[in-house]
Formats: sequence, structure tokens, C-alpha cells
Amino acid sequence: MPSNESNTSNGRWIGRARRRVEDARLLTGQARFAGDVVPAGCLHVAFLRSPYAAASIDEIDTGEAAAAPGVIGVFTGSDVDGLGSLPVNPLVETLRVPRFPVLARGAVMAAGEPVAAVVARSAAEALDAADLIEVDYEPGQPVVLRNGSVDGPDLFDALPDNEATAQTWATGDVDAAFATAHTVVRVEIEQARLAPTSLEPRVIVAEWDDERSSMTVWLSTQTPHRARTDLAAIVDFDITRLRVIAPDVGGAFGMKASVYPEEVFAVWAAAKLRRSVRWSATRGEDLLAATHGRGAASVGELALAADGAIIGLRADITMPLGHWLPFSAVVPARNAGRILPGPYLADTIAVTARARVSNTAPVGIYRGAGRPEAALLIERLMDEAACALEIDPVELRRRNLIGRERFPYQTPTGETYDSGDYAALLDRACEIAGYDGLRAEQARRRAGGELVGIGVAIYVEPSGQGWESARLRLERDGGISAATGASAQGQGRETAYAQIVADRLSISPDCVRIIHGDTAATPDGIGALASRSTPIGGGALVLAADDIRDQGRQVAAELLQCTPGEIGLCNSGFGQIGRTDVQVSWQAIAKHAGNANEDDRVPALEADKVFEAPGEAWGAGACVAAVGVDRETGELNIEHFIWVDDAGTVVNPMLVEGQLTGGIAQGLGEALMERIVYDDEGQLLTGSLMDYAVPRAADMPAVEFDRIETPSPLNPLGAKGVGEAGTIGTPPVILSAVLDALRPLGVTHMDMPLTSERIWQAMRDAK
Repeated sequence: MPSNESNTSNGRWIGRARRRVEDARLLTGQARFAGDVVPAGCLHVAFLRSPYAAASIDEIDTGEAAAAPGVIGVFTGSDVDGLGSLPVNPLVETLRVPRFPVLARGAVMAAGEPVAAVVARSAAEALDAADLIEVDYEPGQPVVLRNGSVDGPDLFDALPDNEATAQTWATGDVDAAFATAHTVVRVEIEQARLAPTSLEPRVIVAEWDDERSSMTVWLSTQTPHRARTDLAAIVDFDITRLRVIAPDVGGAFGMKASVYPEEVFAVWAAAKLRRSVRWSATRGEDLLAATHGRGAASVGELALAADGAIIGLRADITMPLGHWLPFSAVVPARNAGRILPGPYLADTIAVTARARVSNTAPVGIYRGAGRPEAALLIERLMDEAACALEIDPVELRRRNLIGRERFPYQTPTGETYDSGDYAALLDRACEIAGYDGLRAEQARRRAGGELVGIGVAIYVEPSGQGWESARLRLERDGGISAATGASAQGQGRETAYAQIVADRLSISPDCVRIIHGDTAATPDGIGALASRSTPIGGGALVLAADDIRDQGRQVAAELLQCTPGEIGLCNSGFGQIGRTDVQVSWQAIAKHAGNANEDDRVPALEADKVFEAPGEAWGAGACVAAVGVDRETGELNIEHFIWVDDAGTVVNPMLVEGQLTGGIAQGLGEALMERIVYDDEGQLLTGSLMDYAVPRAADMPAVEFDRIETPSPLNPLGAKGVGEAGTIGTPPVILSAVLDALRPLGVTHMDMPLTSERIWQAMRDAK
């Protein structure tokens, strides 16, 4: 039978490429998703959704629906009028928040907004009854964003515009820098809106316990503890009687980071009817009413000296928000601003990031959340500067990268990069790609009439801030259970976390049971967000494991009748330092410590820890892509793709490569095919996977991976995030390569997605 682990020289578990332990149940049908939970007598919900993006509601007739077979109740906005609002992370002081619409009251603000809800004995009966509800609308003119400008009326009453928030970062005399610059370049970028499109749609099951008047909410979420807090507050339900369980989650990517109106209604209905209530979104409902991502309109200018040194940066980034704000709504705009100028030295900047509401689906955090927007803008500017100065784009980047000796480095937006070696990343990527050889080959092929391009991009990836929790127990049988406040959505969390604990306790990961996603079984925590779970969640596990280790050492000293200072870790237990014949196992420690308490439910040893990061760990990476473009069809072929990442200390390189591959797939989706489209009336034109394209396996090119490690000093593991890297670096490197291929034809600008039709049209327009 093949081994589950690869060998390492030091025999420890950190750094081992260990296969995911989750996959056995996922691949054999043993996984359990929220959609698999159907309590006995469960009721089902269907929503009637608005056909208009902006309209007043004159009248709703629910009589025929209420009398339909199987219907338990029909509810409208007046029924939920007293419910609370969803809190929004106040990262920006000037934030203005529109109403949170559980069910529309008096007006609708987006096509797809829930107007009424039917609760019935079956999903089919609920859907049939919803079709019987009649609503008298008075259509209005929706707010539609066009290149960052606003057309139509406001969503905010008595406000002069629809800007929900804006933040500016400024250092130095930017006007003087641009006035004295040798060269100034400018780019304008429109990024398409994207749909996160997780394999598992949104699902909630509010399971009612009539005997205890309590509720267990099975929810496909990446933030179970926050969901519990928010649901209890909005519905005014005793939080001590509310439990949230996030079982196996089939992808989230930020879309499942916040509570939705439909989920609030399900919990409210379960409490009101004292019955279990279930709702599962269709793919169309997710495309229409779940959060979208990206959609930025960005303008940037770069001022450069004659030698290519950056002396000034101006940037203005406008992000769409939709008609209500999820918890982390302002994160993409804030990230896009604060991350600039990325990996480059630029002391003089003026950057503004703003976010605006509109009559569309909400926009929230989607894998990367502002990081891709910042990387795309600065990398496009670097390519344009290289062209204007006639300097090789790799060389121009080398001249402006933050040097390793400058870390920790404070950026002009006030961020602190903890560690890194950006030049080494770029050099390694170019070495693997054979960059000089690629350029020589490009010249030869261009002379033969081929359209070939080479792109390069460097990115930074902040890994989240704040705290996370862990609870470790040495059980009475000698096994270790580790409960974490972080959660999982397919990242291999159980595998990596078991390796972290096993590494600190010198045991096999097979002896560690990871518990997550259940608010009744785990300590309070933040969840899976912002590439933070390994640096911060893993940091909490390290602290708890070290506490258990120290407690175990004390017990081992008692058993071996020596001082704790004479005791050291050995395989599966402790031993007297310098002797191999005097050892005690974790099982013996558990038995001895457990005998001190007659209650079998009490573990032998226990440690509860919270790790709060003193700062943000910043990962980084460099990538090189070579592409060919068919002159006749515009078809794009990615011929080479090289990726070098720095995620600090790597716990499991197999998982890291998997995260990078998944991120690259989503980055390619943005670069090549994905695009949410609304018409001028706010109607969604890409409401199914017939119209909204997502990458298939055949669309993925071969990617050559490598890495360097500059450990972070800000967490016990030295880890940095990697979960969002693929979505950050892929769009700019692919766009860079395509524009490089088309530049001989005079094509200097294209917006994504880079479909063959768009490329073909750009070539024809250039002619």
C-alpha cells in the first residue's frame, strides 16, 4: 500500500507533502453537506423575486398562493419589518450603509431581490405557490455604473451621489513628481464583474427542537461563529439556544462569508412556525442574488525618471457594491487602495479607492478581494512604462523592486511588509522560464509572421489580520483532538492542521482529530477568510500544542521521577534526555493525568489559546507566461506558464500547489471568459451557465511551480497566505502576454475577458 507521506530529511511534519485526509470521504460519497440534511417534517422555502431592478411596490396579493396545496404560510416585507440589520465591517469611517432587505418593503432595489416567501411541505409546492403571488409594481429608473460614473437616481435618500465610502492615501508632492518626470504613462482598466460559482450553492437548514425551543442551523458558510452571532441578533433569537454547523462546504471563495436575506428568513420562519425550515439556492438564484466580485473601474498614472525609477503614482479605483452590503463589502476597495504600489518602491503617491451602490446584486469579497485589482493596475502601468522607456519589462521591474534588506518595509499607504525577497522571486521565475531564450525565440517567430507574447507579473498577498482560537485536548485514550475557530471550504484544513499539531507534539498526524465548523464544539473564531487560516489559525494551534506539550512534560517528569528540565520529546511521547531506555508514551500520560479526575468526560489535559497576530504576513510571487495568438481567429494558446510563490514556511507543499492551481483556474476565468453582464435596465443577461462561462479542465494550461521561503516573523509558524495568490497574479500576467503579442499590430489596450472574439476584433480594429 503506498505511503500517505513523502519523506523529509528531519522527520518532522511541517513541510511534508501529505495527501488530504478529507478526500477519502469526499470521493466515496461519505461527505455531508448542508444540502444533505433534511429533518423529519421539514418545511421548504421558495422566494418570489423582483423582475425589476428598481420599482415601487403598490400591492401584493398572496391569497391564491396561501390557499395552494401544501402551503403553510406566505410572507411579505411587512411580516419581517421589525428584524434587525446585518452589521457591516466598519473599516472606513465614512461608510454609509443602505438597508438590509430580508423581504422587500415598499420598493425593490435589484432584479432578483426577494419580495415574498412561501413556506410549504415540499420544495415543489413552495415553488408552485410562489408563482401564484401577484405583485403590482411601478417601475423606476435603476442606478447603473458606467466607467465609475453614475446614471440615474440615488439609492441613498437625500444624498447627492451613491458613494458609500471613499478612502485616500497620499504621501509626498505628487504634482511636483509628475511635473518633473521624464516619462508619464496612464492606463484605464475596466474589470468585469464575476460570479464566485462555488460547486455547492447556498444552503440553509434551520432545524427546530421544540422540546428545548432551540435551533441548529446547518449552513454552507465559511464563518459559522459570525453567522451565529449575526443571525441571533437580526432575528432577536437567544444566542445560547442557537447552534450553527458548517459541515463539508463545497467551495465558497468569499461568497459564503456573510449572512444573506434568504438565510435570515429561514431562521425567522423556523422560530415563528416552530418547525424545521430548509432553503437551497438554484444556480440561477446564486448568479442573480448571491454576491459578485471584481467589477472595478481603475485609472492609474505612473511618473518615472529617465532611468526607469518610479517617482510618483496616481490611482483612482471605483468598486461597485450592489443594493445591500455584505459584512466585508468595503474590503475589496480598501485592499485595492492600500496594496498599491505592490512590490515596488514609490514614496510619492495619491491613491483613492471608492465604492458605490447600484441596483444590482451585492458585491463582496471574492477570492483575492482587492488584491487582483491592485496587482492588475500596477502591473499594467509597469508594462506601459517599459514600452515607453524602451526598457525590458523584467529589467524595469528589477530596478524598482523593494530590496530584501529593507524588510520590514513600511509602504506609502501605511502597511508594513514583514519579510520577502521579491528580486529572488522574479529571478527564479525568469530562470525557470528561460526568459532570455523566450525573447530570442519570440523575435525569430515574429519575423516569421507569428503573434507571440511574453508576460511577467509580480504580486503581493496580505494574509489577514486579527485573531483566531484553538482548543487542544489529550483525550483519555491518548489521542489528540484539536478544535479550531477557523473553518474549511475545501482547502485541506484537516490535513494541514493535523500536521501542525503533530509537528509540535512529535506524533503522527493520524493521531490528531481536527474539529471545525460547529459552534457547539469549537471555540469562538473568525473563520476562513483572507488567506489567514494557516498564519493565524495555525498560530493558535501552535500555542495550544505547546501548552499541551508543557503539561505533558510535567506529567512525564512525575512518571519518570525526574525534573521537567531532564525531559524531552521523543517519538510518540517523552523521554529522559540522553537516554533511550527511559521513555513514557502519550497514552501513559493520558492515563496518569486522567486518573486525577473521576469524570470520564473530562480530558486528561486541555489547552485553550487565542493567537492575535501583531501584524499582517505578506506573501508574494512572480509569474511568467508565454502565449501565441492565431491571426485568423484570435484563439489564444498559453504555451508556457511559470509560477514562483513565497508563502513563508510551507506546512504541506502538496496543498500549496493545489491552492495555487485552483486560484490560477479562477484567475484564468477572469482573464479569458468570465463576465457578469447587466443591461441598461439592470436585468442580468448572464443568469445561467449557458451564458456565464467558467473554465473547464481542458482550459487549464500546464503550470510549472517553484517556491522560495522567507518566513514571517509575525506568527509562530512563519507562514504566509497562499489561498488567493492564483487569482492575483494570473490576470495581469496573461493580459501582459496578450498585449505583448498584439503590440506589433498597434494594439495597446484590452479589457478582460480576453475571448477569441475580443482579440480578433482588437486585431481588426488596429488594422
